[in-house]
Amino acid sequence: MATTQSAGLRSVPESPDGAAEASAAFSTNGADSAAAKSEDGASGDPAIDPLLQAPDLYLNRELTWLNFNRRVLAEAEDSSNPLLERLRFLAITASNLDEFFMKRIGGLKQQLAAGVHELTVDGRTPQRQIAECYAVVRQIQQRQREILAELREALAAHGIAVVGFDELNAAERASVRDYYYANIFPLVTPLAIDPAHPFPFVSNLSLNLLVTIRDPRETEPSMARVKAPVGSGIPRFIRIGAGNRFVRLEEVISRNLDLLFPGVEIASCELFRVTRNANTERDEEEADDLLALIETELRDRRFAPIVRLEVLPNMDPVHRGMLAAELGLDENADVFEADGMLALRDLMELGQLDVPALHDPPHHPVDEPRLAAEPERNIFHILRDTGSILLAHPYESFSTSVERFLREASVDPKVRAIKMTLYRTSNDARIIGYLCDAARNGKQVAVVVELKARFDEEANIQYAERLEDFGIHVTYGVLGLKTHCKAILVVRQDYNGLRRYAHIGTGNYHPGTARLYADFGLLTSDDAIGRDLTELFNYLTSGCRPKRNYGKLLPAPVFLKDALIERIEREIRGHTAASPGLIQMKMNALEDVDVTRALYRASQAGVKIDLIVRDTCRLRPGVPGLSENIRVVSIVGRFLEHGRVYYFRNGGAEEYFIGSADCMKRNLESRIEVVVPIESPELRKELRVVIDAQLKPNRCQWEMQADGSYVRGSGADGAPGCQEYLIEFTEKNRMRKRRHRGYARRNGRNL
Repeated sequence: MATTQSAGLRSVPESPDGAAEASAAFSTNGADSAAAKSEDGASGDPAIDPLLQAPDLYLNRELTWLNFNRRVLAEAEDSSNPLLERLRFLAITASNLDEFFMKRIGGLKQQLAAGVHELTVDGRTPQRQIAECYAVVRQIQQRQREILAELREALAAHGIAVVGFDELNAAERASVRDYYYANIFPLVTPLAIDPAHPFPFVSNLSLNLLVTIRDPRETEPSMARVKAPVGSGIPRFIRIGAGNRFVRLEEVISRNLDLLFPGVEIASCELFRVTRNANTERDEEEADDLLALIETELRDRRFAPIVRLEVLPNMDPVHRGMLAAELGLDENADVFEADGMLALRDLMELGQLDVPALHDPPHHPVDEPRLAAEPERNIFHILRDTGSILLAHPYESFSTSVERFLREASVDPKVRAIKMTLYRTSNDARIIGYLCDAARNGKQVAVVVELKARFDEEANIQYAERLEDFGIHVTYGVLGLKTHCKAILVVRQDYNGLRRYAHIGTGNYHPGTARLYADFGLLTSDDAIGRDLTELFNYLTSGCRPKRNYGKLLPAPVFLKDALIERIEREIRGHTAASPGLIQMKMNALEDVDVTRALYRASQAGVKIDLIVRDTCRLRPGVPGLSENIRVVSIVGRFLEHGRVYYFRNGGAEEYFIGSADCMKRNLESRIEVVVPIESPELRKELRVVIDAQLKPNRCQWEMQADGSYVRGSGADGAPGCQEYLIEFTEKNRMRKRRHRGYARRNGRNL
């Protein structure tokens, strides 16, 4: 990874030609402005300022995402992080690259195969994007190997080591062989490769041994493929004895091949791994049964084209070429060498070792103060009195807020109906159980399950079938649109009639990720929001658009994009020296070209803009005459930033929104999303704490430069990163509110 260091700051360029891009970035001409229709649907619109159509003003989506992965890799490099946390970050970057090849490279290769030649808004063809991405990936992988070598040396000092089979003594080798024979060998199947046996199917992300054998009865050597059965309870790293020494599974297999191939000579054993395209979606409109369609897509994905082959450098060139040809790959482009170890994602096994001194201090989410103050009281009575409660996960507990909301709804005799969207959850999630309990208790339950949640399709099919077994109304959303919004609507018979209670969030209803992802949620009894959600769920279950306008919610794909752009334009119109405009947005990605152009226009008008963008960001900040009023930062730390917040100063009549939507074309135009206003002054202050903490220089923050590179912030010496600050702040705030409420109760005041 090409980095520069100065005064504790690190700069990460977007691409190998980042310096050249920076020098020529804004010397565009008319020919450059005439870019053809891009991947995000942007085209040369004569109504748009020609300068805002110049390709050099827009960073490439794929390269900016790879730049984000470099920022994650910097956490593995950072010596101030505990060793096993660094190892976990290294594993995450490898897992991220796997997904990048499955989704993004797979999609670009599909465009090539389909003969797509249109340029992206940043002026790149699919082929150019692939070539530039490959160059960056190879840089990242080289740095991964260097960091792994550093970590292995540091971990060895703490008794944690991955050793070679040859480093074991005779007794240890015998013990490992016995373990392998009893627990793994029955699962291993050698598959011959010869004229009578065609090249075998190789599954996605599998670890494989290409074995060359010489049978004394045959004149020519033969080959076989052996799959290492990693997963399903089989570890990649086999423990030696009682300590923290391990040997890799593939090495154990390779050193005990006599069990698989008795009586023959093992001429060579070479490791390889493949990655398959995950883009196998079919046309919904031609499907009679959406569930059957998704099941077919899952089967298709198993046999989808291979987009990457990974090998070790010592592989025989003839064997390497044979593999590339059999797998339909370009040996010079699509084959990646990894010196030392393939599938670094499996290092997560070691990253989870129970050695507290080598991990971050344990984090225990606190209970939201208003809910914690009255744990035995009916949560709907609390919401009826307070109106709305803002949740900030993982700083505040998911189980004692969202799960409590659903659990009490499932057993409350006055609850008449529960409606919910389900995008992702976990196998052990209590969410599904509460919904089933509600149906058993005679409540009307309707769940919109998104079957097309990438890599969760199979699990969601199982959840849908389980819910249907309990008589729950399960639908799969609106044809052609993914249901990405996070919403629960509870209808309850209160003392004065039916009343609606709701939860709207930025994150999935997944208790595991709620401890790892930084998200927001709103619990509310606001009747206008409840009415809007009623209309939304009717649309999701019937497909019929509501006739009336929404009162408070901003849903996509119909309203949200226009609403955001209109609010940006309103800041432009209202901006004066006496009342300056201010826009602040926090999101995972800024990819939509129309929103990007609107932000450029606002900056040109003098509006100050702060963007907290986790990964992909097309916009270039700090360009004189264009974006000098825009600042872009990215937050990377122990939690994955996942919340979305939209703030507009609006001449002093401030507006805050949270929701499920990023500023990406797919989210704004092809998904059902929900953004909800935060109106309570108290709740706005809580959001403001998070925004201000992340905009202030700190060690979790990376600031984007005009050329697309990032510089890491250091903050004050010894100061915590913004995530550590928010952990401390949330705990102190809980204690402060507890003392305040105790004082109020003692003095007869109801807060």
